[in-house]
Amino acid sequence: MTEDGRGGAMIVAERVGKSFTVRARRDGRRRRVRTAVRAVHDVSFTVGRGEFVGYLGPNGAGKSTTIKMLTGILTASSGTLRVCGLDPSRRRTALARRIGVVFGQRTTLWWDLPLRDSLALVRKLYRVEPDAHRARLAELTELLELGPFLDTPVRQLSLGQRMRGDLAAALLHDPELLVLDEPTIGLDVVSKATVREFLARTNAERGTTILLTTHDLGDIERLCRRVMIVDRGRLAFDGGLGDLRRTVDADRMLVVELARPGPPIAVDGAAPGRIAAERTEGPRQWLRLPRSANAAAVVAAIARDHDVRDIALREAGIEDVLAGLYRGEHAYGSAAPAGGGAPAGPSAASGSPEALAAE
Repeated sequence: MTEDGRGGAMIVAERVGKSFTVRARRDGRRRRVRTAVRAVHDVSFTVGRGEFVGYLGPNGAGKSTTIKMLTGILTASSGTLRVCGLDPSRRRTALARRIGVVFGQRTTLWWDLPLRDSLALVRKLYRVEPDAHRARLAELTELLELGPFLDTPVRQLSLGQRMRGDLAAALLHDPELLVLDEPTIGLDVVSKATVREFLARTNAERGTTILLTTHDLGDIERLCRRVMIVDRGRLAFDGGLGDLRRTVDADRMLVVELARPGPPIAVDGAAPGRIAAERTEGPRQWLRLPRSANAAAVVAAIARDHDVRDIALREAGIEDVLAGLYRGEHAYGSAAPAGGGAPAGPSAASGSPEALAAE
C-alpha cells in the first residue's frame, strides 16, 4: 500500500486493542483503586476501497471505541491501525481532510446559522476551492433535497432535515471514506428512505467507502454487502449476511393458516423433540422450526392431519439472528472471520479488569 493509501486498502487494523483506566471506590472506603478495563481486544480486519460495511454489536461491545480510534479521536493501546494509509492518531489533521464522519446523536452544524452558512464554514475548514464547493453543494442539494431549507437556521430543522444537512457537511469535501454512527436514529420512514437511497448511490456512483454502525437492521439489510460483528471487544464475525445466516443456527418460522381455528398444532418425529405452535391467532399458527427439522416432513404431516388453507416457511431475518446472538442463544460459528481476527462467540472471555495500583 502506498503512503497515502490511495493504492491499497482503505482501513487496515492489525491486532488493535484499547484499554481504559477507571477509578472507583472499593468496599465503600475512601481509598480509590485504578482498574484497567479492556474495551477492544486484538481486533484485525481490512476494508477495501469502495466497500459498504456494517459494523454491528450490542451496546458496550466496543463499536464506538473502534470508530473513535479509526477517526483519530482515541489512540489505540496496542496493535497497528491505518486509515487511508495514515496513522489516525498521529496524522489526525491530514486524515480529517480525507474522511467524513456523521454521528447520528450529534451535529457538526452551527445551531443558530442557516444551513447554507454552516456548509460555507465547512468549506473553509476543509479548504475546499470555491468553484468545487459550488459544484459539490449543488450536487448534494439535489441528491439530498436540501433546497427548501438551505436558508433555515439549523435549530429549526426537523431531525430528518438536520441529518441530511450533516451528511452534506460530511461529504462536502468529497472524502474517500465515510464513517456513520447511527445515521438514521429517530428518523421517520420517509427520511430513512431518503438517507438510505443517498448512501447507496454515493457508494455505487462515487465509489466512496462507507463504514456504518447502527442498531437499525433495516439499514444493514438494504445497504451492506458485508457485516462485521464485535462482541465484548472482540471481532466475532466478518462476512456477508447470507454467510451469517448460514453460520448461525437460527430457527425458521412456519406460518400455518387453517381453514378454521383449532387447537395448537404439534408435530412429532421431524426433529429431536416435538415441534409445537408457539403462537396462535384465530386460524393462524406459528411454529418455530430448528435447523435440524425436516421442513418438508413437517409440512406434509400438518397437511395430512389438518385442513390447511395456506402455509409459508420464513427464514430467520437478520434481526432474529442478531437478537439470538446478543442474548447468547446461538454461537457465531467456528469459521475464522474474513478479516483475519480470531472468532469469539458471546461466551468469549473479555478479560477480567486488572487492578493496577492503589492510591
